[in-house]
Amino acid sequence: MDSLPAIEWLSTKEAADRLGVTLRSLYRFVDEGSLPAYKFGRVIRLKAHDVEKFIEACRIEPGTLEHLYPESHRPRHVNSE
Repeated sequence: MDSLPAIEWLSTKEAADRLGVTLRSLYRFVDEGSLPAYKFGRVIRLKAHDVEKFIEACRIEPGTLEHLYPESHRPRHVNSE
């Protein structure tokens, strides 16, 4: 009989700590459908693997934050001519 890999479950506090966010933000991610969570009776748990996938999905692509800093502070491209 094949055994399934053990699931590493995180409490909401552990998941929020791993993400570096408040519990309120964690609940918002769950409620928006961005982060899967599971309810067992009155207890909410998250899979560690799902939290890691969420972290990677939130990675910022270079060149996508120009709108957050004023044009005068943007790095200037140096020509090597």
